[in-house]
Amino acid sequence: MLVILAFIILFHIISAILLFIATINNAWWVAGPEKNPLYADLWYICNNTHCGPIPNSASAEAGYLQAVQATMILSTILCCVGFFVFILQLFRLKQGERFVFTAIIQLLSSLCVMVGASIYTAQRTSFQEKKLETGNYGYTFVLAWIAFPMTLISGLMYLVLRKRK
Repeated sequence: MLVILAFIILFHIISAILLFIATINNAWWVAGPEKNPLYADLWYICNNTHCGPIPNSASAEAGYLQAVQATMILSTILCCVGFFVFILQLFRLKQGERFVFTAIIQLLSSLCVMVGASIYTAQRTSFQEKKLETGNYGYTFVLAWIAFPMTLISGLMYLVLRKRK
C-alpha cells in the first residue's frame, strides 16, 4: 500500500508540475526564422529580446483565448487543491470513503486541460496575428496534452485506491 501511495503522490506532483509549466511558459506556438523565432503563449508574444501582450486579447474576438486561459488556470488550481485534499483525506477519513473527493477534483482538472488544449488546437488561428500563422506547436502545448492523460490516470488511480487497505 505504501508503494502505491508513493507512486500516486509522485504521479500527482508530476502532473501539477506539467500544468504549471504549460500554463506559465511561453512556447505554445513557435513561428518565424530559427535565428529569431516568435514564441506565443496564452498571454504574450515574445522574441529573443522583447515580450508584449497578444494584440486584442481582451476583445470579444479573442474569447477563445480567454477560455483557454481560464481553463488552464482552473486545471492547475484544481490539481493543486486535489493534492492538498488527498493529504487531508489520507489521515482523516476511514477506508471506503477515502479519495473520492480527490478523484473528482483530479478528473475535473483533467477535463479542464482537455477543454483548454482542444480550444487552442481548434481556434489558434482566430486569435493569432498573421505573422504567426505559419509555425508549429511548441513544447508547452505538448506538455498540456501530456498533462491531460496524466491527470486523468491520476484521478482514476484515486478511485481505485479508495478501496485498498
